[in-house]
Amino acid sequence: MSLHQFLLEPITYRVWNRDHTQIALSSNNHQVHIYKKNGNGSRWVKAHELKNDRIITCGKDDGVCKPTLVILRINCASPLGNKFAVGSGARFISVCYFESENDWWVSKHIKKPIRSTVLSLDCHPNNVLLAAGSCDFKCRLFSACIKEVDDRDEKPVSMHWGSKMPFGQGGSGTGGWVHRVSFSASGSRLAWVSHNSTVSVADASKSVQVSHRVPAAPECFICQRTEWWLLAMTAAQRSFR
Repeated sequence: MSLHQFLLEPITYRVWNRDHTQIALSSNNHQVHIYKKNGNGSRWVKAHELKNDRIITCGKDDGVCKPTLVILRINCASPLGNKFAVGSGARFISVCYFESENDWWVSKHIKKPIRSTVLSLDCHPNNVLLAAGSCDFKCRLFSACIKEVDDRDEKPVSMHWGSKMPFGQGGSGTGGWVHRVSFSASGSRLAWVSHNSTVSVADASKSVQVSHRVPAAPECFICQRTEWWLLAMTAAQRSFR
């Protein structure tokens, strides 16, 4: 175990990038700090200003930040940064994309067959597929392909999960509330944790799904570090690899 000092202020939230070489920290205000490992990996240093990725935050900015209108009609960003998805208790997912002509973000909704609150989201590395976990005991796979964005940007790589699907179709069953979902780096495996203390992994390349019951409180977090290594954390503050 190693200890690192980042900020003097309390850290209220953190999120890693896909390969865990960078970390974004929220210091209980409107600021987001980005750190990356130095050349030999011995310590974390503050990174340069991002040029192509957007970070979505919620908080009071006291008029410092220039607002950009987001039309949700009622959070997980895509790898390319041209879309982001928002889950809600209204039993649908808003997939948002930017309209440069009008200078605002608009959204399309994935409604069926979601029957309860959406608890977690994760974007596939190909920028098209979207995994969602919800309170109706389901882990679902959807296509988040938006013609206005994906047809003009780089074509998505081939999917282990099948051919390119119409917007908002697909699904997979599980047991218990699905607290977290996570794709592997290649996108061929999808892992999720359920409220019944079960860790499940689906391998699309082999058409195999396995589940493992953990003798502890329900899992509340999961992260796939490599294709063969994942971390699950329980509500009882225990972790499993």
